[in-house]
Formats: sequence, C-alpha cells, structure tokens
Amino acid sequence: MSDHCGEVKTFVLDTNVLLHSSASVQCFKDNDVVIPMAVIEELDKFKKNSDELGRNARRVIRYLDRLREEFPGCAGDPDKGLPLSSISQETCGKLFVISAGAADEASINEADRAFDNDLLLDSPDNRILRVACFLRNRGRNVIFISKDINLRLKADALGLPVMDFERQKVKNFDRYTGFQDSAVDGSLVDEAYSKKELPGEKFPDLPDNGFILLTSNADERKSVVMRKHAGGNLLMLPHRVEKVWNLSPRNKEQRMALDLLLDPEVKLVTLLGGAGTGKTLLALAAALQQTLHENIYEKILVSRPIIPLGNDIGFLPGSKESKLSSWMQPIFDNLEFLLGGEEERKPKSSSRYSTEGLMNSHKLDLEALTYIRGRSIPRQFIIIDEAQNLTPHEVKTIISRCGSDSKMVLTGDPAQIDNPYLDASGNGLSYAADRLKGESIFGHVTLQRSERSELAALAAKKL
Repeated sequence: MSDHCGEVKTFVLDTNVLLHSSASVQCFKDNDVVIPMAVIEELDKFKKNSDELGRNARRVIRYLDRLREEFPGCAGDPDKGLPLSSISQETCGKLFVISAGAADEASINEADRAFDNDLLLDSPDNRILRVACFLRNRGRNVIFISKDINLRLKADALGLPVMDFERQKVKNFDRYTGFQDSAVDGSLVDEAYSKKELPGEKFPDLPDNGFILLTSNADERKSVVMRKHAGGNLLMLPHRVEKVWNLSPRNKEQRMALDLLLDPEVKLVTLLGGAGTGKTLLALAAALQQTLHENIYEKILVSRPIIPLGNDIGFLPGSKESKLSSWMQPIFDNLEFLLGGEEERKPKSSSRYSTEGLMNSHKLDLEALTYIRGRSIPRQFIIIDEAQNLTPHEVKTIISRCGSDSKMVLTGDPAQIDNPYLDASGNGLSYAADRLKGESIFGHVTLQRSERSELAALAAKKL
C-alpha cells in the first residue's frame, strides 16, 4: 500500500459492518478498503449460522475468495491490493487484507504508547484498531468504520477518525410522518366539504397516499383531513368512521392509518409510533375485517423478530406453535380485545377460543421470520410486528416475499430497538418508510398519541 495522503481515503472496516451489509465493501467509490485479518477470523465464526449474519458472512467470504483467485498474492501486498472494480462497476478503489502483525511496536507512535497496554493482541477488537493505527502512522488518510459504539470510542481515544456505517441510514427520519398541516383559506375547506375532493395540483409537494390537514385561517375549528390518491386528487376522510371489527379510531392519525389499512390498492403500509398508539391493534382489526368479513384475503399471517426484552429464557420445549405462543403473546392480547367486543370484557370470555378457532381453521398463521426466506405469499394480509429490530436488508427480504393480491403492514417503534447494531435512523422500518414514500402502492403514518390507557399515556409522555 503506497504511502500517500490527499483525496483517497482508507476505510478500515469492523466485522459488524460486513455482517450488517455484505455489500458494504462496494460502497466507498474510489477509496481504498481495508479488512483486518482479525475481521476474517470473526467472519469465520459466523459463516455456519443460518440467520442473516451467517448469510452476510458467507457472501463476504465469497467476494474475497473470488478476488483472491483472480489476483493471487495481491490481497496482503501493501502496494497492490485487490481491485474492487472486479465485483462492482461503481467502485474503483482497492481492497486490502492486513494483519495486526504488521502493526508492531515500532509502528505505534508516541501518542499511542499511552494506550499500548490497552491494545493487547489477544483481543480481536484491539488487533483491528492496531491495523488502523498502523495505516494512519504510515501516512494514510484513515477512517475507521464500525457499528460498535464502544469500539468507536476506543478508536476516537487513539485519535482515529471514526464513523458509523451510514449507507442505509435515513436522514431526518423523524420528519416524514405521512401527513402535514396546512393553513388555507376557509373557502377551500368549504369546497373540500362540498365536493369531497380537491385537485392534486393544489398541493404538488404532497406525495401519493400522503395526508394533509387543511385548517381555515379564519376559524381553526374548521378543518378537514384529506388523502392524495394515486390518481392525483385529494379525497376527504369522513369525520366519523364506522367501527372496524369492534374498533373505532380515537384520533386523526388512527383515522389515517385505517384509511390506508382498509385500501386494498395500498399493498404496503408502515406504522410508526410509541407504546399504546395502536399500531398492532389497528393492523389486526383491518386484517380481521378484510379476511373474515370481506373475503379480500384468504388468511392473516403474523410474524415478529424473536428478540427478548431483558435476559433470554433459553430454549423452549414443544412444537413450533407452542414455542411461538410465548413470543406472540402481544398478538394474542390484541386479538382477545378485538374478538371479545367492547360489551364482552369478561375474565374468561370466548376470545381465546375464537383465536384458537382462527388458527385451527388456518385463517390465522403465526410464523417465525426465520422461515419466511424463499417463500411466496399470495392473497394474505401480512403483519410484521416490531419491525424496528430488523435491518434494511432483512426488511427488503421480507417485503419481497409478498405475492399477488397480498398486503403487508410493518409496525414498530424506532425509539425501542433491542438490536445492538441498529438505531432509530438505521433500522429497516425507518429505512423502508423513507425510501418508499411517494410510491402509489405505499402508505405511511406516524401515530403520535397513546390511547392504551391514561397510565400508559402518562408513562409514554413523562418517563
């Protein structure tokens, strides 16, 4: 690797970057990419996994093996490297695999010596940092890329420029709520009430399936909520919505969400919101209505990532259904509420029996996301709960399973993420909502007010 500074940067990648996205080595355009030997060793530990981490590890290993075969002896050569243009036309930099052995004591400068005892070679993370320090001290414009917050802190303490991997992060993710407010002349509100629609060219910035709350300048009490349909016109939402499977919307955001959920032309809906805002409940109510009453879909498929809150309870005995029942208890809670009806809130109502009846008749299926890869799912109402714990690639894989005449709903709260390498702007739910906004078959609403109970609303606001 030649000693030069200037425009070419050298990105040193941590293992978790490659496990998060196997295509990350192709994302740095004309800059150089370095994979420390310790990263290769850690990838080897994941390659046999059957989950997304294992698949990404295998893809990266195959990339490296393909380049090694085309350019033998170049990976570890500091003056040659492997041309990344061989695996991506958009990339013209070079890929290097560097051992921590190259970063011997002579390569650690005086500024680093205070940390030398903390960078022992028995730790893979320390060996990765030694490679980055070694290249930095040779004059390279090094940037260390990691999704591990602690490792970024250690790198920063060593004077290394650090970054998170932001290729699939959403900028200003919290600004797109699916609806907007607009103060207009009162005559426009009157026109909306009389005609029930407005021409779309009046609001050119409103995306397809986006909502707008028009409020009169003269009287704030005079307002109307409208949705821009794929045809271009804005249609008015009724002030009073009939109950959808024993459920009535309690605020304007819930009205918007139900409007999207009950529209078969909208094939994908993302619902974001805090605890108690009604994301899952609304999705299940719409699914029951359109599957059991309207026969638009043949069955309901519900799935959610198996990521526990707190310490895991370990392996569970029994069949797949009995194992999933513990993870799907939040779904059962919502179904009991919906199937029981507002006048039938009895301690031992028939709601659980009805839930079991739906499962026995195969009108309701519970599925682990592990088994969704490779499937094609037609004529089903698919609900993916807690989708904020999925990576952008996992969400892409799940959405691509949607078959003909199916509808998919992704729900979640980006503020409650249990995956250690995801955050509010880098998870699959936020990414999908941002990338797909404006598409004619996609709709999004951010639910803002907790309606679960007075106590739940207080906790969401104050704690």
